[in-house]
Amino acid sequence: MASAAEQMAANMSWGAFGKATELRQRILFTLGLLIVYRLGTYIPVPGIDGTALRSFMEQAQNGLGGILSMFTGGALARMGIFALGIMPYISASIIVQLMTAMVPQLEQLKKEGEAGRKKINQYTRYGTVLLATFQAYGLAVSLEAGGLVTDPGWFFRAATVITLVGGTMFLMWLGEQITQRGIGNGISLIIFVGIVAELPAAIAQFFASGRSGALSPAVIIGVILMVIGVIAFVVFMERALRKIHIQYPRRQVGMKIYDGGSSHLPIKVNPAGVIPVIFASSLLLLPTTISTFSGSQTGPIMSTILAYFGPGQPLYLLFFTGMIIFFTYFYTANVAFKSEDVADNLKNQNGFVPGIRPGKKTAEYLDYVVARLLFLGSIYLAGVGLLPEILRAQFAIPFYFGGTSVLIVVSVTMDTIQQVQSHMLAHQYEGLIEKSQLRGKRRGKKGTSRK
Repeated sequence: MASAAEQMAANMSWGAFGKATELRQRILFTLGLLIVYRLGTYIPVPGIDGTALRSFMEQAQNGLGGILSMFTGGALARMGIFALGIMPYISASIIVQLMTAMVPQLEQLKKEGEAGRKKINQYTRYGTVLLATFQAYGLAVSLEAGGLVTDPGWFFRAATVITLVGGTMFLMWLGEQITQRGIGNGISLIIFVGIVAELPAAIAQFFASGRSGALSPAVIIGVILMVIGVIAFVVFMERALRKIHIQYPRRQVGMKIYDGGSSHLPIKVNPAGVIPVIFASSLLLLPTTISTFSGSQTGPIMSTILAYFGPGQPLYLLFFTGMIIFFTYFYTANVAFKSEDVADNLKNQNGFVPGIRPGKKTAEYLDYVVARLLFLGSIYLAGVGLLPEILRAQFAIPFYFGGTSVLIVVSVTMDTIQQVQSHMLAHQYEGLIEKSQLRGKRRGKKGTSRK
């Protein structure tokens, strides 16, 4: 027997979508801001030698350049004003969340509700400016070292830092506006659009490699089947749930006694979603970004780092795996699923897990269940994230196309569709309430006219 919400979701149509004015406005607002983002990726940073940059990126596209271009929506390959992308903001969010868990003052701010959240967001913005300034300066120096600048010097460095930091802050503002006034998570959608925009060129390059003989037909067919399998696996894992039985006791209202009801508390196998992979990737792409544009001028320290932590290296794969597992547990415990808050809410609603005492014992039980689920969820995320690295190392696939990109695209698509469905359901409920109120008024008028 389907629930009322499931029946309403099944009855959704384009006609119902056309009547949802607020949802349509949110979608159009989101699309408008994403178009602004895409246009910004084509506005170049002043002082770049376009011819030298194009020839350099053609050579680097098969390696690290393809990875960086995919994550920035092609802005880094064109050295657009959004070349740093949204990664400094994500890195600042990681640092602030880590400090919130360790610094008592920040932890107290987190408990102060909306005012504390605004203060923490302000600290995150300050951190974004610092990280973006550091990355922009490193990128400017690397561009000069690689001979990709028309007029090197401090004026070029200052112009590059101001332009790139301003572009990152504007992207951060776009993401916040999409989250608040649009549909979906703004930051995730910006990364999603960047990946999707580069996919057609990546697919064309992939098949061109097959025609030239660089890749065998068996490898091409195998990669296509692998991508289809990864998509199906990601959808299955993102929809996988562990349902915890919740019981509600009998209650007396006046002279009537109502039987206790029961429900389920759904816990996803991967409550953190795609965030851990994005966090880990953002931390690992910084040295790669600087070294890619510095060419042969890479210093001894950076050369040593890349020798051990370059893409495809064993330490890189190990560190990447460890970061994904760490951020999966950390983000779930601090953001996605707070067991103490869930236990308190159940206790306030007089709900309990059969056989478990409400309050602290329930929180401990939820921690135990979530920890076991996250073991599977983190291994799944790490496996999907490492898949493209293994493919590039074993089969020399000339572009970054694999688990991480598929994971981001599929997860963001599913999350956005769920939000659209939620808005549609809310609109349908509002319509039903308005109809019932109109019917009540009509019946009241008929009753008074009969009298």
